[in-house]
Amino acid sequence: MPTDWLDLPTPPSLPGLLARAALRRGIRGKTLPTQGLRCAVGVEPQHLARYRQVCGFRDDGRLPATYPHILAFPLQMKLLTDPQFPFPLLGLVHLENRVRVVRQLGGLGPFSVSVVVNNLVPHNKGAVFSLITRLEDQLGLLWEGDSRFLCRGLELAGPVLERSEEPALPLLEVASWQAPANIGRAYARVAGDYNPIHLSAVSAKLFGFPRAIAHGLWNKARSLAALSEHLPAAGYAVEVRFQKPVLLPARVRLLASAPAAHGQLSLAGEDQLTHMSGRWQLI
Repeated sequence: MPTDWLDLPTPPSLPGLLARAALRRGIRGKTLPTQGLRCAVGVEPQHLARYRQVCGFRDDGRLPATYPHILAFPLQMKLLTDPQFPFPLLGLVHLENRVRVVRQLGGLGPFSVSVVVNNLVPHNKGAVFSLITRLEDQLGLLWEGDSRFLCRGLELAGPVLERSEEPALPLLEVASWQAPANIGRAYARVAGDYNPIHLSAVSAKLFGFPRAIAHGLWNKARSLAALSEHLPAAGYAVEVRFQKPVLLPARVRLLASAPAAHGQLSLAGEDQLTHMSGRWQLI
């Protein structure tokens, strides 16, 4: 179905959207809206520097592969809290994330960012959909992200698609780091994502977690920062599956296959629990 694009003059303000997300309850339908949002954005060097510091990226003159999600977050929030969107934002589970770095992410903009939702399908725990984010410049597409979210309790007709698994590659530990108790708050300050499950043990317990958990996209960003020697400047895709939450504080280990055109990665706890797994490949 064609997308009905709404062009915004500036990125929306987050505080009101966060309040709207906190107040929204209940599933209101079984179809996704066709409206997408677009807006011009630019990079603030000081904000980029803070993001690099929180996520462990070195300053190599390029935007980190996960940074476009930060540029798009206000538009994502506006789309997912719009009255036309049928699911409550709080309670959605981020299952998977895939980014494609089509061309080198150089410069500070201006860029055009767009967000749209699609591909709503049954899941054995509810239904899943994609939040598609694209970053473009005057030459066209630079980057694309696909975040897959689960809405629990939603029943859709149709078969549940089985996940295909590829043969496992040998993995070796390439890095380890401490995820401190305050990393959820530190990441929220640069990302704008103040979901209560990431902020403190008290607020996380309201949603069934014994302690605060790390943001999935912080886990991915921190891992990609450690894999800088495995990945080219552009022309690649990285997809990950978020499996078990990282309860804060925690020490985690990143394992990866040898540098190659195609590889695999895994983020594990000291107890060998797999928090995140994924792969990369050239495109």
